[in-house]
Amino acid sequence: MHHDDFKFEPVRGLPEALPADEHIIWQGAPRPLQLAKDAWALNWVIGYFVLLAVWRVGVSSTTVPLTEAMGHGVPLLLGGLVAALLLIGMSYVQARSTVYTLTNKRACMRIGAALTMTLNLPYVCIGTAQVGARRNGSGIIAFELIGDTRLSYLMTWPHVRPWYMARTQPAFRSIPDAARVAALFAEAAETRLSEPKVTRLDAEQGAHGAIAAE
Repeated sequence: MHHDDFKFEPVRGLPEALPADEHIIWQGAPRPLQLAKDAWALNWVIGYFVLLAVWRVGVSSTTVPLTEAMGHGVPLLLGGLVAALLLIGMSYVQARSTVYTLTNKRACMRIGAALTMTLNLPYVCIGTAQVGARRNGSGIIAFELIGDTRLSYLMTWPHVRPWYMARTQPAFRSIPDAARVAALFAEAAETRLSEPKVTRLDAEQGAHGAIAAE
């Protein structure tokens, strides 16, 4: 029987139903294999074990025949395979538990495999966004927060811009079609920030409590 770990969510990826004036414009999640490469350095781990195996074969070949020396490198290659599978498995679990959401008012991130939490990032709290896309279209969109908003790098990793620890930048990591998603974000944020703010004048500023738009 299929079991949905997030059945309690009124809207997928969000902790509560959206207000009447808010709607979803995009939802997505990291690509597991790409997340393993980006966050867990999968390619570097594989390369490390391959180099160890080559080194071991080279050392052994000085004392034993090459065919026997090649066998000495097999355990290291098997160790690298196990390590790679573990990293891919962890990335799959993280990707499965993650939902990135863009609405017309905010960016949201439901993250965490063991301890799930949802980050709500209103566009008014985002100063700039940086996008990095690869040839295959996947990439990262990192959000630079303004004001007093602070996030823990360790609590939100790997859904952050790498190495930005002093001012943690939450990020959509390893998403497909990153450039298109960035364009959707830019359009929604610009529209949201250009909306007039409506305030009520007091008696000294205007007669009869008139309403003014800033």
